[in-house]
Amino acid sequence: MSIDMKDLYQDVIVDHNRTPRNFGKIDHADVSLEGYNPLCGDRLTLYIKFDNDTITDISFDGSGCAISVASASLMTEALKGKTTEQAEKVFNDFHHLITDEEPELDIEKFGKLAALAGVRDYPSRIKCASLCWHTLNGLLEGNRSSITTE
Repeated sequence: MSIDMKDLYQDVIVDHNRTPRNFGKIDHADVSLEGYNPLCGDRLTLYIKFDNDTITDISFDGSGCAISVASASLMTEALKGKTTEQAEKVFNDFHHLITDEEPELDIEKFGKLAALAGVRDYPSRIKCASLCWHTLNGLLEGNRSSITTE
């Protein structure tokens, strides 16, 4: 990872961990689901409100490491206003970003989410960054049982 990407990674993670966006329970959410990462102890609940198939509001609460909280914060920002089909595409693109050896790193495509590409350099942290995303995927697939990264 280049020096600029490391700086971006650190700055974005610190900012979104200290001041997470969309943190807190949504009253009267259409769906919610808990996710748990036993390796790190991260635990969150994701809440979504829909208008037809568009995500009109999305938030999370819970506790976790800096990467887990920052990833959830970035994810909620990226998905507000997206359709479920668009959200599934963002999920798949993000999954490739953090797991592929040489992912497509298009800053315009990923925006601030690109900063999380740095977790590839720390394999034990991939589950921290992906917990909220797997919880989202579970919700979109209709899963109502808790999601775990194990």
